[in-house]
Amino acid sequence: MARYDRAITVFSPDGQLLQVQYAQEAVRKGSPVVGVRGPNVIVLAVEKKSVEKLQDERTEKKIVPLDDHVVLAFAGLRADARVLISRAQIECQSHRLTVEDPVSIEYITRYIAEMKQSYTQSNGRRPFGISCLVGGFDYDGQPHLFQTEPSGIYYEWKATTTGKYDKTSREFLEKYYSAEAVENENAATKLAIRAILEVVHFGQRNLDVAVIKRGEPVTMLEPSAIQDLIAVIDKENAEAENR
Repeated sequence: MARYDRAITVFSPDGQLLQVQYAQEAVRKGSPVVGVRGPNVIVLAVEKKSVEKLQDERTEKKIVPLDDHVVLAFAGLRADARVLISRAQIECQSHRLTVEDPVSIEYITRYIAEMKQSYTQSNGRRPFGISCLVGGFDYDGQPHLFQTEPSGIYYEWKATTTGKYDKTSREFLEKYYSAEAVENENAATKLAIRAILEVVHFGQRNLDVAVIKRGEPVTMLEPSAIQDLIAVIDKENAEAENR
């Protein structure tokens, strides 16, 4: 089987592109990312890796705005993400200049997915080793949350997760997601944080959380606010266990 992974354009006998599967493995080793969509809010939460004592934390962002109304979070290779994010940001601005309207969330997601797919069928390239969650509100006020994979496929979700231990987080979301769980900003934020805490080690609960509301700029929660919500969640979990 090893010889079939020497070129991205060669299928294995069972119809697989092995380099795409390797890219998926790079995603599975990335920090967990969770996205939750409510009627009036979208929340993206990621595990933020600790940085060196002398390193500037701003270089470690895994949640990045593509435009005023759309945000991308990713799991996987940070270098690949930097290139993809830069191109997506340029496309958002080009669309504004050409069409005089902001991009729709599906449009920029499809653009990212098509770029990823093009790298799965060209010699001298390899697939992007990242999975992206793209969330935001269209100009008509409708919320959208999409996920793109290294193969170039994309899906829309009410709530989803990618990165390390994504199966565990997704099972949690499937169990606890409901209309009541995302009816307001606080409820949706708590659900996203609870989902990511399912797979984050207790002593390393260092998170970044972005909140996107209709008609408002993207808000990054302060670390103190995130820790306050974690404390509330821990208290609720302890009370539930004691019942």
